[in-house]
Amino acid sequence: MHDRERDVAGIPMRWVEHGHGFPVVLVHGIPTTPALWRSVMPRVDGRCLAFEMVGYGDSIPAGRGRDISVARQADYLLDWLDALEIERAVLVGHDLGGGVVQIAAVRDSHRCAGLVLTNSIAYDSWPIPSVRGLRAAGGVVERLPDSLFKLLIASFMVRGHDNLAVGRESGRMHARPYLEHGGAAALIRQIRSLDVRDTLAVQHDLPKLGVPARVVWGTADRFQKVGYGERLASDLATVLTRIEGGKHWTPEDHPDAISAAVNQVLLAV
Repeated sequence: MHDRERDVAGIPMRWVEHGHGFPVVLVHGIPTTPALWRSVMPRVDGRCLAFEMVGYGDSIPAGRGRDISVARQADYLLDWLDALEIERAVLVGHDLGGGVVQIAAVRDSHRCAGLVLTNSIAYDSWPIPSVRGLRAAGGVVERLPDSLFKLLIASFMVRGHDNLAVGRESGRMHARPYLEHGGAAALIRQIRSLDVRDTLAVQHDLPKLGVPARVVWGTADRFQKVGYGERLASDLATVLTRIEGGKHWTPEDHPDAISAAVNQVLLAV
């Protein structure tokens, strides 16, 4: 896997790339980074590009003073694809990244060759209660010392993993950019950008996409309930692949299920 960076309209945009073939763009959520896809990408039969959202991961500094909402991330994503001269791609999203790719697909339907969503935000499913609580207490949370902030991230990540060993590794991995680029204040800046109207604005357009799609869901997810996965599968005219007992961070706990869904869509493109 290779770390890449390119200036796009004055914004340094970062991604991780692996493989060859038809482009597959993967978008992470909060509080994760492109490393979320580290076990999925080697299993995908295409050119995988794991986009780092502006204001997240090592791109946290690039987000300061900029709109880093989910809707704006879709614009950044499309601008980045223009810069890379990628005319069509399969779009894959988890958590907030699922909202980003939904919006991008609706805004530029010709660009979206296929869609894969896993435990994604959608409709009115977000922000989740724990995130709303962090936003309400933002003035206190953003001043947390790094030692307490690491515990906060670790707790949040472990709650969403059914593989606890992977969950502990994940917590350390995804906390690192925050600790290097502003700590808890960076997380609160991300949380303050969240607006459910971003996904509500495209909900009626999803059934019109008409592209090959797969929806994969951990059924024990307490953050994004499986009922939203069922609704997405219906709107995208596909079946819901259930990971029984799976929790929220499916790309890390169940990379085989996610990569299989992506490969199925690639075959249909």
